[in-house]
Amino acid sequence: MRLNGKTALVTGSSRGIGREIALRFAREGADVAVNYYGSADAAEEVAGAIRAEGRRAVVVQADVGRTADCERLVAEAWQALGPLDILVNNAGMEIKAPFVEVTEADFDRVIDTNLKGTFFTAQAVVRRWIAGDRGGRIVNISSVHEELSFPGHATYCAAKGAIRMLTRDLAVELGERGITVNAIAPGAIATDINRDVTEDPRARAGLLARIPLKRLGRPADVAGIAAFLASDDAAYVTGSTYFVDGGMTWFHEE
Repeated sequence: MRLNGKTALVTGSSRGIGREIALRFAREGADVAVNYYGSADAAEEVAGAIRAEGRRAVVVQADVGRTADCERLVAEAWQALGPLDILVNNAGMEIKAPFVEVTEADFDRVIDTNLKGTFFTAQAVVRRWIAGDRGGRIVNISSVHEELSFPGHATYCAAKGAIRMLTRDLAVELGERGITVNAIAPGAIATDINRDVTEDPRARAGLLARIPLKRLGRPADVAGIAAFLASDDAAYVTGSTYFVDGGMTWFHEE
């Protein structure tokens, strides 16, 4: 078990990719703090599955779009499980709208959840690592849309593009302290966020035509990379983004 004895916080882990990462970490030996925004029952189900693996779990409600919640989330996870070794910034959202119709409220919600939450949750953890002279692992869940345009989702693309540079910058700034910072950029993963495409046969066929592996990704595909980046197998990896997209980002056909 690559994460035996480690403690992790996974934001947005009541469902989808975050849920699978939390469960994979538990199977790899880690205790896990499960964070949710609105689905308490789903978060408790994840925590129960973690405990069934023989690991400790705590559930913490927090809106990572609020800086005070980021600090409270980390404080409560730290108090319940002890010092954290791993942070996965997974919480994210998107609001579809043509660029000219994006409201300030929608802009703020997407940027706050995807970017500000990543920034300030990491800050809260890193401050504690520095105070305790500890190293650690940060894994940011980005998106292929840090690289690929996505009309109708300008705010989401802006947030994910910013996460790409934040990951690189923090990797350089924090490296001498033994803190690694990496990102994962999922493509079309079969989760609720992609349901409007995956449940439309025509849209699904068009999407699969752009994926060399000819299938949608599974949350487990992302979780496997997260477990690697959180482990000592990736001790000399930092500032990198791993694309988990079936080859979609670099697909080109004449």
